[in-house]
Amino acid sequence: MLSLMRRGRRTFASKLALSVVALSTVLVSPVLAAGKTITAVMHSDLRIIDPIFTTAYITRDHGYMVYDTLITTDANFKIQPQMADWKISDDKLTYTFTLRDGLKWHDGAPVTADDCVASLKRWAAVDGMGQQLMTFTASIEATDPKTITLKLKEPYGLVLESIGKPSSRVAFMMPKRLAETPPDKPIPEQIGSGPFKFVQGEFQPGVKAVYIKNTDYVPRKEPVSWTAGGKVVKVDRVEWVTMPDSQTAVNALQSGDIDFLENPSFDLVPVLEGNPDLKVEVLNKFGFQTLGRMNFLYPPFDNVKVRRAALMAIKQKDVLDALIGNPKYYKICGAFFICDTPFATDVGSESLVEGNGMAEAKKLLAESGYDGTPVVIMAPGDVTTLKAQPIVAAQALREAGFKVDLQATDWQTVVSRRASQKPPKEGGWNMFFTNWVSADVSNPISNLSIGGQGKKGWFGWAENAKIEKLKDDFVRAASLDDQKKIATEIQKEAYDQVIYVPLGQYLAPSAWRKSLTGVLDGPATPVFWNVDKTE
Repeated sequence: MLSLMRRGRRTFASKLALSVVALSTVLVSPVLAAGKTITAVMHSDLRIIDPIFTTAYITRDHGYMVYDTLITTDANFKIQPQMADWKISDDKLTYTFTLRDGLKWHDGAPVTADDCVASLKRWAAVDGMGQQLMTFTASIEATDPKTITLKLKEPYGLVLESIGKPSSRVAFMMPKRLAETPPDKPIPEQIGSGPFKFVQGEFQPGVKAVYIKNTDYVPRKEPVSWTAGGKVVKVDRVEWVTMPDSQTAVNALQSGDIDFLENPSFDLVPVLEGNPDLKVEVLNKFGFQTLGRMNFLYPPFDNVKVRRAALMAIKQKDVLDALIGNPKYYKICGAFFICDTPFATDVGSESLVEGNGMAEAKKLLAESGYDGTPVVIMAPGDVTTLKAQPIVAAQALREAGFKVDLQATDWQTVVSRRASQKPPKEGGWNMFFTNWVSADVSNPISNLSIGGQGKKGWFGWAENAKIEKLKDDFVRAASLDDQKKIATEIQKEAYDQVIYVPLGQYLAPSAWRKSLTGVLDGPATPVFWNVDKTE
């Protein structure tokens, strides 16, 4: 019966995906369809379109299509000008950003420093690195229409790295009227100054998103490098279409119905590698960290002993084998700040890495006073890189003695629902799983999940004054060695309190037809400028 249900769901998903392709053809207007069109299946469908409202990568990817940034990071990890260049005062207390010429919003209005100040403030209110930056900031203001002046209370070495970081949350610039929207409310329209314009009239949340070339965009002159340099758009239109069934998406790529597939199922990658018309490549060479996050506000995970029992029950290898399968694409790693980086350490990770904690998990759960409260785990079935984690974790928790309520959903529902602080019985949750680009979590300041800010922090709302104090010590540390010691202390505390459960690292190959050229790599991919298409 179960296999019949699965085949039924796959058949339905396949028909739905094919209907999306057909529907997209019907909906394209003759004017917008003129010229070259790239059709892509992304790692998730798109529903939330405010890149400050959520950390979801599909929304970040949308952000890069529509919006631009003041500064950004190139392939040498060097901060480069984008919308603005900058000067730093001799005392390191004043940063002056000057907007370049030719910047216009999609509605034709000029980009002003007032717009950018409002955008920076909205971003900094919710981003971890932005919040840390603001604790050092005395003022940020527009001193003339093209000049943003940021004054510090004391020198802070991560000003440019914060504003120019390439991944979630990105400091995207938007008009002041939109940037003044509270960050916990989505902006009402999509007006940026970026290389593409969003076609609101063709947007079908969860089904299709359409972007057209911004003919007024003036690219920088420098060579393109990650999200830096000249964002030259070489096609007229990009369509993101949703195909929830992996086999259907692979078939569509091979037949030429789509041009780009961001995350093919790992078991189907060999099929794509054998097709001479396709290219298969890992675009984000630094990979991802996958993780589980518990809700600290409600039972049972408001009890640290219960959290520790859950941690001890889970094995990284079980998760990675189910998620990836091929060891070529994954790495067992207990480092919160990514293996093979300056802040990597194995402190506290023994049970996860060695997979020998089940007996201790059962013992801890018995001692914790756990009363059988169901653990509500959100399990998205529509994203290749998020299907396995909740299923494997649920099985491990049940073996340890937990009662588990595994709730099937889609990823965009998880993205919306994880922001709710309601009790699980009222639509809240106890645990969800997500993935971070490794570059986003490679130090204690950029790693949003490691914070201890309570209800003002990231979903799950861990409160931990010790970690927050250590993070402050980290940014004030005089040397790299001192920072390494502090990062180790942070990881020790994070494992002790189970701030989150790092489940290892992996690489995710993408595939596209060889009719596409100029596909860029980097930690915030895919992007669609620089990409050309031959018919």
